[in-house]
Amino acid sequence: MSAIIEARGLTRRFGDFTAVDGVDLEIAPGEIFAFLGANGSGKSTTIRMLIGLLAPTEGTIRVDGVNVRAHPREVRDRIGYMGQKVSLYTGITLRENVEFYAGLYGLEGAALARRWAEVRERFALAEAEHERPENLSAGVRQRAGLALATLHEPRILFLDEPTAGVDVASRELFWARIQEEADAGRTVFVTTHFLEEVDFCDRLALIADGRLVVPDATPESLRARWSDGYRIEAPGPLAPEALARLRAAGFTVESPGAEGAPARLRATQLGDAEQQALSTALGPAAADVRIVQPDLHEAFVRVVAAAQREAA
Repeated sequence: MSAIIEARGLTRRFGDFTAVDGVDLEIAPGEIFAFLGANGSGKSTTIRMLIGLLAPTEGTIRVDGVNVRAHPREVRDRIGYMGQKVSLYTGITLRENVEFYAGLYGLEGAALARRWAEVRERFALAEAEHERPENLSAGVRQRAGLALATLHEPRILFLDEPTAGVDVASRELFWARIQEEADAGRTVFVTTHFLEEVDFCDRLALIADGRLVVPDATPESLRARWSDGYRIEAPGPLAPEALARLRAAGFTVESPGAEGAPARLRATQLGDAEQQALSTALGPAAADVRIVQPDLHEAFVRVVAAAQREAA
């Protein structure tokens, strides 16, 4: 993998306290990468080092080919950043904020007008353009923050808990825009407290007490390793041939079902092969299957608990 973000042995100490301890990260171009952890785990400290706002005590960082420790200002020209609280100046309109931030990147005149017209439409900001930020809803402010982060068309977006305080509908719209940025070739490095949002991401890492306890995983592999798996209900009873086929495909049969009672299955993963096995074994009844996805919060809790036991 040719990494666009790479960190090796990344460490940050504040006096005797080690906030981040030997973190290694490698993110490919065009990925949506989730960086997870509880409050105080080291997430924000890590992201501040990656974007050049905080010097590491030890370790190396390269972002888009730039040595961040040696050239922190240069890397900030290549990225878009949105923090937990959107940095919009009050007392002036959203459009005036746009002009200010665009000026920092040398974007002005006709070029700014064209780019803002595109961004304004994509993020549904036309009605908010002449409003002051303090008069906007949380959802609109967050969309405006992402719009500003993408205004200069950076290759990488760093988003630190971008949907905090936003309602569910606005979060879905926000993630649709993030996906569009990734589809356009941008790399997205995102932290979030909402574990259901991790399913929008390609890969993830999990940090606890400054150390990576899951250095590299996909949402599916995290579920397979740290949860009780998918719960599946199918019309019962299942024929012996269907049961044999499902067991051979890796399903656990908890109950074969009965007339009026569903069959109950479990699966550690549910990829194309497993879904094909379900369809083949159940035939037309596969249309009535009910699947409950494992809760990522459950996996998160188990990973952290295991790391704490190991540390103890």
